[in-house]
Amino acid sequence: MSALRIDGYVIVSADGMLANADRVMPIELKFEGDKRFFTAALDHADLIVHGRNSYEDQPNSPGRKRIILTRAVRGLAPDPFNPNATLWNPAGASFEAACERAGVRTGTIAVIGGPVVFEMFMDRYDTFWLSLAPRVKLPDGEPCFPGVPARSPQEILSAHGLSAGETRILDPADGVSVTPWRRTGQTSP
Repeated sequence: MSALRIDGYVIVSADGMLANADRVMPIELKFEGDKRFFTAALDHADLIVHGRNSYEDQPNSPGRKRIILTRAVRGLAPDPFNPNATLWNPAGASFEAACERAGVRTGTIAVIGGPVVFEMFMDRYDTFWLSLAPRVKLPDGEPCFPGVPARSPQEILSAHGLSAGETRILDPADGVSVTPWRRTGQTSP
């Protein structure tokens, strides 16, 4: 599987949340600069991986190949509602088998959540793109990773061997930024 590159993407509030208490991404976490960054990244990805409650809801979404994690199947199955999607239960099949079923053997995989999905790949990311909305707080929200808020998302990424690269501002008016967290000793775009 070394021909596959695994990148993660999330935007979080100042308190490390990716959704509100209802497990919905609120309008407060939606910024045009981050949306453009995220859309461009997914447009260049060969495969999208997410849980059944995560979805990017973009114009190009229906055409993207994807793997959707679910317990509704034993191992692997086609998605009856999306011909570009493979349903995957990690308890019944390997990630490599899911990629094979999706027809992706090389290229970039974009992992877009939720928290359990992010955690599954924590030791496999080449780069994790952490967008931060520093002026947004979501009390009782859904943490981006298991272990937040006891530890920050940055502490968790660091504990898994990822190091922060140069932060880039995406939305100057709101201070929204993205930081690439890369596997230690690795350089990439």
